[in-house]
Amino acid sequence: MSFLTVDLADRAPVRALPQEPVRGGPLAAALSRIWHRRYLFAAVFVGILGLAVTALLMIQPQYVASGSVIVAEAEPGANNASMAWIQKIGDPADIESQILVIRSPRLLRLAIDDGLIAAVMAECRSAATRGHPDEISAKKEATCTKLTTDRNALVEYLQKRYTVLSSGRSRIITIGYKSPLPETAQTMANGLINAFLEDQRETQASSRKAAADWLHAEISQLDASIRADETRIQTFRRRKGLLKGSTAPISAERLTSISQQLAAAETAKADAAARLSEIENKGARGADSAPAVLASQTVVSLKQQLSGVSAQLANQSTLLGANHPVIRALETEQASLRTRIEQEVGNVAKGLRKSYEASNALAKSLRAQLETAKTDAAAAMDDEASIEGMVRNAEIKRTRYADLVKRAGELETERRILTGSTRLVSLAELPQEPFSPKAVPFLAGGFVLAGVLAAAAALLRDYTDRRVRSSAQLMAGTGAPVFAQLPSLEPAGLVGRFSERQRALELPEALARARVDPVMQNVLRNLHAHLVLAGSGKSRVILVTSAKPREGKSFTAFALAGIGAAGGRRVLVVECDLRRPNFEASLGLGRGPGLGGVLRGEIDPAEAVVPAGRFDVIPAGTPTADSTELLMSDRMAGFLDWSRRYDLVLLDTPPTSLLMDAPTLARHVDGVLCCARYGRSQLSDTVETVANLRRAGGHVLGIAMTMVRPGTQPTYDVMPLPDPRTAAGAR
Repeated sequence: MSFLTVDLADRAPVRALPQEPVRGGPLAAALSRIWHRRYLFAAVFVGILGLAVTALLMIQPQYVASGSVIVAEAEPGANNASMAWIQKIGDPADIESQILVIRSPRLLRLAIDDGLIAAVMAECRSAATRGHPDEISAKKEATCTKLTTDRNALVEYLQKRYTVLSSGRSRIITIGYKSPLPETAQTMANGLINAFLEDQRETQASSRKAAADWLHAEISQLDASIRADETRIQTFRRRKGLLKGSTAPISAERLTSISQQLAAAETAKADAAARLSEIENKGARGADSAPAVLASQTVVSLKQQLSGVSAQLANQSTLLGANHPVIRALETEQASLRTRIEQEVGNVAKGLRKSYEASNALAKSLRAQLETAKTDAAAAMDDEASIEGMVRNAEIKRTRYADLVKRAGELETERRILTGSTRLVSLAELPQEPFSPKAVPFLAGGFVLAGVLAAAAALLRDYTDRRVRSSAQLMAGTGAPVFAQLPSLEPAGLVGRFSERQRALELPEALARARVDPVMQNVLRNLHAHLVLAGSGKSRVILVTSAKPREGKSFTAFALAGIGAAGGRRVLVVECDLRRPNFEASLGLGRGPGLGGVLRGEIDPAEAVVPAGRFDVIPAGTPTADSTELLMSDRMAGFLDWSRRYDLVLLDTPPTSLLMDAPTLARHVDGVLCCARYGRSQLSDTVETVANLRRAGGHVLGIAMTMVRPGTQPTYDVMPLPDPRTAAGAR
C-alpha cells in the first residue's frame, strides 16, 4: 500500500470574513475594537501625548503684536457725503480689497524702506539660535544676511509672518505680526500700519498733489519771468541813465547840482568883480585901503611895519639931519616897504582877476552843462514813462506770484493733514504674554490628538490585522468547528499584561503548568471529548498539525495524550516531523531509531515505543531529509494499522506551509485537528491549511485555538458545531 501525493498548486483564495456581531451599534463595535487593541491604544496615546509635552517645552515662544485701522470712514467736515461714498462705507468688497493692498508686496517694500531691516535681522538671528543670537553659526548668519540683499526673499519671509484680518462685519482691519521677540513684533506691526496709512494718504491726496505740482511749476515760471523783467528794467535804466540817486533820479539830482554849482560860480564871479573894481577905482595910492587888500595878512603886516618905520623916521628926523645914515636907512626901508605893499596890492588884484576869470569860465561851463542836464532830464521823463509800463507788468506778475504761492501752501497743508478713507484705530502695543504655545490649549489639543490617533491606530490595526482572534473568524473562514480555546500559560505580570507577543514556554515547562492549571485542564477535557465523540467511541488516529511552526500543535498533542491516559485510555503520541525532531531533546527521552527506523525497516514499531508516564511516545529518531518519501511508503501504512491497537493515536506532523508531510498523511487518518495560535497565526494561513487538507482527502474534525489571552475568549463555553451540510459543503 502506498500513499498518493497531493497537488497543492491550485489553492483556494481566502475570502473576506465577516466580523463578530457586536451589540450596541457601530459605536459599540468601534469601542470593542479599540478595547481589543487597548495596549496599542495606550502606547500610541502615551507616545503622542509625550511628543506634545516635548514640543511644548521645545517650541520657541511666539509673540503677536497687532494694531487696527478703520476703512471707508467719512473725511472730517464732509457733512454732505456723496451717494458713492455712502455705498462704499462697510462694503465687504472694499474691505477685502484693502486687505489685499495691505498684504501686497508693494506695500511690504514701502514698509521695509521705512527701516525694518534691523528688526528683521534681530528676529532671524533669534529664531535661528532659539534665543541665543550670540551663538549663531556662519551658515545661519549667511541665511539671515541674504534677507538684507534679496528683497524678494525678504518680502516672502514677511508675508508668512503678517496676519491681516477683518473684524467680523465691521470696517476695522487688524494687522498683526508674529515674532519670537516682542519688540520686533511691535515694530513690524506698526511699520506696516504706518506704511498703509501713508500710502492711503498719498493715494487720496494725488489730485491735490497734482494741483500743487502745477502751481509750483507756474510759480517757477512766474519767478523766472519777474526776474527777467527786473533785469530788463535795470538794464534799461542803466542804458538811459535813469539810475536812482540818494533822493531822486540821477538826472534830476545832476540838474540840481549843476544849478547849485552855477549859482555858486556866479556869486564868486560877482564877488571877485566887485573887489577888483574897488581896487581899480581907488587907484594905485588908495588901493591899499580896499577891503580885498586889507583882507590880506601880508599887506596888513607890511603896513604895520611901514607904520613903525615911519614913526622911527619921524623921531629920528628931529634929532638927526636929513643926510644922517640912520635917516637914510629908515627912508630906504620905508620906500622898500611901500614898494612891497604896492606889489602885494598888485598881487591881490591879479588874484582877484584870476578868480573872476575862473568863476566866469566855470559859470559858462556850468551854463552849458545845465542846458545839457535840462535836455537829459526831459529825455529821462520820457524814458520813465516807458519804464512805468514795464514796472506795472512786473507788479501784476508779483501779485499773481504771491497768490499762487499762497494757494500752493494751502494745498500742501491740506495734503499733509489729509487722512483719506483710512483712519488709525490703535497702534500695536508691546506684547507681554506669548501668543503661542499656550500650555492648556496646547496640551488639550495634544490630548485630543493623542486620543484620535490612538483610536485610529487601534481601529486600523484591528481592521488590517488578519491574525486569529476569535472562533467566529475561524469557523467563518474554514467551515470547521472550533473545539477548544487553550488559554495562555504565561504567568501574570507587567510583561505578560502589556505584551501582545507572549514568551513561548518550552514544551516540558508548558506541560507541567498545564497539569496544574484547572482552566487548561477543563478546556483539554472538552477538546478530548469532542475528539472521542467524533469517533463514536472507536479507536481513533488523529493527525495534529498547524500552518506555521510554534503554534502549539506538539503541546496540544501531549496535553490530549495526558487527558486521554488519565481517563483510562491507551494513548500513543507519534512524532512525524522527521526533519526537525524535538521529542527526545524536549522530553529527555533516550536516543533511538524512532519512527525513521521503523519506516526504514530497521526495527519493529513496538521496539520504537518509549514510555512517557501514563502514555507511550514514538519519537522521530535521527533527522532525515527524505521525510516525505518515508511517510508515503507502505511501511507507514503498516505502521498506522499497527498503531490502532491503541485507543487514541496522535500524530504530530510538521507545519503544512513548510512540508507536504501532513497533507500526505491526512487521507489515511481518522481525522485532523488543526491548531491555530491566538494573536499570531494568520487567518489566511489557517484557512489555506484546512482547504489543502480537505483537498488531500483529509477529514478536518475541528480547530484548536492555542495560547488564548485570558479574558479575551469564553474558554469555558463549548463552541457549537456547524451544520453538517455546511461542513460537508466546506469540505
